[in-house]
Amino acid sequence: MPNFDLTFSSGGKPIRLECFLPAREGARFPAVIGLHGSGGGHSGMREPAGLLAQHGFAVYILHYFDRTGTTEARDKNVIFRNFFSWAKTLWDAVSFISTQPQVDPQRIGLLGFSLGAYLALSNAAVDSRIQAVVEFFGGLPKEMKLFIRRFCPVLILHGEADPTVPVEEAYYLQRVLEQRKVAYELQIYPAVGHGFTGETWRDAVLRTVTFLKKHLGPLPGGA
Repeated sequence: MPNFDLTFSSGGKPIRLECFLPAREGARFPAVIGLHGSGGGHSGMREPAGLLAQHGFAVYILHYFDRTGTTEARDKNVIFRNFFSWAKTLWDAVSFISTQPQVDPQRIGLLGFSLGAYLALSNAAVDSRIQAVVEFFGGLPKEMKLFIRRFCPVLILHGEADPTVPVEEAYYLQRVLEQRKVAYELQIYPAVGHGFTGETWRDAVLRTVTFLKKHLGPLPGGA
């Protein structure tokens, strides 16, 4: 469970953050913002958030659907209509989290699942405050290629047999990053669909921790 919740304003709406903090006090930690998928569920993000907090990250699960009153976004029209508002909510969340006394504002990363990964990558393409992205079975919207101002290191995690977000999205992102000479890591899981379980999930979480330590470290206290 989160240590506590915070609320900030975006677009005139109150937006909730679930906060998972390291046990140590008196230090500024690298921050990770978690972004759920189109189903709107936050519970699946709490396990990796808690684990990252144990490793020395301040983690904030962003309820970005609060901006639009959305409960789920499985319809493409709902996503198209609201995507910019959600992206702006993420931008505002970075601004708010940067002011928190336990956060090092120079070390902020994003962790996105599916739709949340699309949001994470879209914002990382224009927001220089974001220093690393871990994306689970998402991608970069094709339209964003025209607007990319910069990029940061990316960990790409995708199932080869994903019927919801085809694995070609991972390879397209790989090509974009290579063209721009941006550091990345790519792990494609054979015969795995949309959403990870079992050994695939454990491997993906371990890769996530290692990648974020590499690109947002060193951590306070040598965590």
